[in-house]
Amino acid sequence: MIGYSLLAGRGPYKFELLPTEPNTGGDALTLLRALLPKTQFERPAHAIKAANLTLWPKMFGGHFSFLQIDDEDIADLVADHLSDENSWLHMRLLEDPKFASNILAGLDAIASGPWSGWLARGTDFFWFYENGKRLPLRLVAGELIDPATGMKVACFTAPDILERLANRSLVPNLLLMFLVLSILPGVRALGGSYQPIYYPLMRYVVSRALEATGVDEDLQQALASDDVPGAWGHRVIECDDDPLEVFLKGRNGAMSDLIGRLGDISFAEACGSMKGFVTDPSWNELHSRLRQGLVTPSDAEWAFS
Repeated sequence: MIGYSLLAGRGPYKFELLPTEPNTGGDALTLLRALLPKTQFERPAHAIKAANLTLWPKMFGGHFSFLQIDDEDIADLVADHLSDENSWLHMRLLEDPKFASNILAGLDAIASGPWSGWLARGTDFFWFYENGKRLPLRLVAGELIDPATGMKVACFTAPDILERLANRSLVPNLLLMFLVLSILPGVRALGGSYQPIYYPLMRYVVSRALEATGVDEDLQQALASDDVPGAWGHRVIECDDDPLEVFLKGRNGAMSDLIGRLGDISFAEACGSMKGFVTDPSWNELHSRLRQGLVTPSDAEWAFS
């Protein structure tokens, strides 16, 4: 997959599964080809969902329920919020210019301070998709602007944004995604090895923006008092068995045995040596800043971890 493939231009798309090197693949590739849908799809995201719905029960049976959320789903969810004039997101993000500007100022402060490198202002609330490319936007005087060309993409109003969310030329950024999926409903977020840093920083930025705007003391209190807002857990299990290899070899009950065995061990045991952390440049840089006292566990930015 490539960075903009979820919202690539309209297809049709289909699964080919061509090997990258000659004389590779063999029986495993043949089996996967037989399992994957043969139909054509309008977008890659639609193909991925259909493939997962086919593969998931074959790999895991009834052990887990399957849920996949992609950029299109988030766009529809944000549209639901913004189409309701009485919703929190509509009133705060679109009707209260101080809140949006305080969010952006908070992101800039993070990017220029000792916690830099963990939460960037990649785009202002929405990405712009054009010709299969994802482009950043800047909110200037109530308009979303393409900074590279100065072109106005949309007014920062419900009608303009809703129209572009519907045609997929605008897509919510990661901050908006976490706002509607986790921060506002109070749902715990489980993510990758960087999320334990950038997600608390997001919560910090939202809380400080509310405080600076002088609104929603109850939400500020809820954010401050939540002591289990998120956790990491992506690609951290260390074991000798490759689940995909077990599945492709078709050993009866092998997947169930593997799932049961992993489910019986503690989270700390499953993480093993945590090589993904100790060899990661970003985590090494954070460790260096902690040793130098540039960042500390008592920092205000870390109060929402």
